[in-house]
Amino acid sequence: MSLVSGPGRAGASAQDLPTDLATNAHVKYIQSLNTRQDELEYWLTEHLRLNGVYWGLTALHLLGSPDALPRDATIDFVLSCQYESGGFGAAPGHDAHMLYTVSAVQVLATVDALGELDKRGKAGKEKVGKFIATLQHPTTGSFAGDEWGEYDTRFLYGALNALSLLGLLHFADVPNAVAHVQACANFDGGYGISPGAESHAGQIFTCVGALAIAGRLDLVDKDHLGMWLSERQLPNGGLNGRPEKLEDVCYSWWVLSSLAMIDRLHWIDGEKLSQFILQCQDPQEGGVADRPGDMVDVFHTVFGLSGLSLLGFPGLEQIDPI
Repeated sequence: MSLVSGPGRAGASAQDLPTDLATNAHVKYIQSLNTRQDELEYWLTEHLRLNGVYWGLTALHLLGSPDALPRDATIDFVLSCQYESGGFGAAPGHDAHMLYTVSAVQVLATVDALGELDKRGKAGKEKVGKFIATLQHPTTGSFAGDEWGEYDTRFLYGALNALSLLGLLHFADVPNAVAHVQACANFDGGYGISPGAESHAGQIFTCVGALAIAGRLDLVDKDHLGMWLSERQLPNGGLNGRPEKLEDVCYSWWVLSSLAMIDRLHWIDGEKLSQFILQCQDPQEGGVADRPGDMVDVFHTVFGLSGLSLLGFPGLEQIDPI
């Protein structure tokens, strides 16, 4: 799957801003992404290929079209990205990494094919679990992305997510991981990428999501965090990731999912946010952009649809905020 945008821009003219979800156009847009192999952008985004499959597949499920991508071909591609270590790369031949391994597990879980790891994979479920677990730091509890040792709360959340889906959460030192998340908490109620780092909505999602999987949401100061998150909404309805930044459709997921997990989703204006997301659509060619007038891509498409799903927008399947 490519991440290239396609021919259209989101939004069009002010008098022609969409107020309905262009469901059929979005389905066709996602189906078209792997047909652009003669375009330079297709190959420049090879390092995101497996992530792109997950984003597109999730968007199709939200749109009520889970069979719009061929299941067998999807499974075959995912398994072609696996190494005997159990880890997955972004595409065949790319190094194994936590982020792509998580996407692989999520894709296989989405199409009910985790059993294929034991049947046809280069490594079975337990070996995938061990690959993930070996990336946990023995003292800090954090997780690295790969053998080179870059640590990040994204990797910690991804590890707990994938291990949970595999039924192997016990492979990780969960209490130690929880302690690391707590060390990333800030005075403003948010969480950073590491202890002492600035609060950021994307990292808040990973930290709160990890605590939710670990069953430790009791550690979150929900009102304090909810206040910080609700302040991410700008006058045009869009959400930003931190103070003084522009709005971006992707935060419709990072911010809303965190608010949903702490039962504070009603602290933002859902109607204004819905209208902002709809204005970021390309209603003719499909896809969603970061903000009105920009080029669409599959990354913002899935997170825009995910935000609408959390808001209960009609015609979309319900998504799990964790």
